[in-house]
Amino acid sequence: MSVVEMKVPVIGESITEVTLSQWLKGNGDYVELDEAICEFESDKATLEFPAEAAGKLIHVAAEGADLEIGALVAKIDTSAAKGNGAPAAAKEEKQAPAEPEKEKPAPAAESKASYATGHPSPAAAKILKENEMAANDVKGTGRDGRITKEDAQTAVTEKPSAPAAPKPEAKPATSQSATVTPFSRETERKKMTRMRRTIAKRLVSAKNNTAMLTTFNEVDLTAVMDLRKKYQDQFVAKHGIKLGFMSLFAKACAKVLLEMPDVNAMLDGEDLVYHDYVDISIAISTPNGLVVPPVHNVESLNFAEIELKIKELADKARKNSLSLEEMSGGTFTITNGGIFGSMLSTPILNEPQSAILGMHNIVERPVAVNGQVEIRPMMYLALSYDHRVIDGSTSVTFLVKVKKLLEDPIVMLMDL
Repeated sequence: MSVVEMKVPVIGESITEVTLSQWLKGNGDYVELDEAICEFESDKATLEFPAEAAGKLIHVAAEGADLEIGALVAKIDTSAAKGNGAPAAAKEEKQAPAEPEKEKPAPAAESKASYATGHPSPAAAKILKENEMAANDVKGTGRDGRITKEDAQTAVTEKPSAPAAPKPEAKPATSQSATVTPFSRETERKKMTRMRRTIAKRLVSAKNNTAMLTTFNEVDLTAVMDLRKKYQDQFVAKHGIKLGFMSLFAKACAKVLLEMPDVNAMLDGEDLVYHDYVDISIAISTPNGLVVPPVHNVESLNFAEIELKIKELADKARKNSLSLEEMSGGTFTITNGGIFGSMLSTPILNEPQSAILGMHNIVERPVAVNGQVEIRPMMYLALSYDHRVIDGSTSVTFLVKVKKLLEDPIVMLMDL
């Protein structure tokens, strides 16, 4: 018997361990060369692991197991025949006609189908979960009957007509006693996903290993709102995307970061690393946790290019398809808690970066303008920074400069 050992490959410089999130092929299935056999969940993304040879798959690691780089995942028996996984020599010896007929009910193709049917891909599973749909209700059109992302999207689109029958049954059953059991004291224990564990470690590290401090200010967004209202239709007609707040904030931050390189720097041992470019990491909320892929060279992009790049990264993040390269880098971070209704917060640093800007909810409030009380759309800004790299006066000045650009965006557009 000739066996090929499948080991966890080197995925990235900073990745030393992965989690085997799910098997895509069953134990004993026949697999082709380069066919995906399982999925790994790393600190940053989910990756498919292709077979290095054709043959019978033998599981070694279990689903949910944490595996170090180089650890044995599976074995492939290359001497197995495609029909039944038995060695080719043994198959030739079987000359009786009854033998092959008996084997037909249990060929590898059938075992594959029984394992894969109803098994959604990660992207499909996320879509089904968000729309509260069961995998059993979706017909898979992928390899061996696996549910693809397109299958899930089609099922969600057709959902209004299909669930019409179950709804009446759910109504009488959905009582207070069904949703909330009085005096219930049950508990449930779930293992944290690798991404959530990584997020937790990094947050604790940022809190314990940096001299983090936060400074606050508020910005009057009247001019920004007027700008968007006046040019939004033309912007959409030309670029096919709306002019959002994030591109305006990113451009303002990029301009000030080039003027104040300390805020755009990071600490590496006893050295300070400065950058002549601005890569702004945009915090994106996903079902698996918060990810912060960077938009590179924001200082060189226009508003439309920034908006399109943010949309591209957000779509990929929510489909769990960001590559390791797209997750790497960043010299400064912007996070927008305002989309969830946050009025004020202290964002935590995204190491090894030295600063992060927190945007918040826009609230119409009475403010004094030229001696008169006016109602203006106001937003609180919070800049958390590493005091080892950035002085207090520098952080305050940075936030004031960003505030002025946003309150008079023409200055930013004219590059004054």
